[in-house]
Amino acid sequence: MDRVAAWLHEKNPGLDGPIDADEDLVEARLIDSMDFLEFVDLLEEISGTSIDLQEATIDDFRTLARVRERFLSATG
Repeated sequence: MDRVAAWLHEKNPGLDGPIDADEDLVEARLIDSMDFLEFVDLLEEISGTSIDLQEATIDDFRTLARVRERFLSATG
């Protein structure tokens, strides 16, 4: 999750401090439509697996806790 948090901080330079695991990344505008596919690419790189966007929902990307549960649980 450190790489995900680092990416979010890189995309949001005004963001200070840690991101709460339950913070709504979409609502807080930490991820927008312009960054979404890059975010998916990052998750695929970290997990080593492809993410099928036909089977995923926006809620799967909404919080760090859900991202970890849905896509990164096997990677620790």
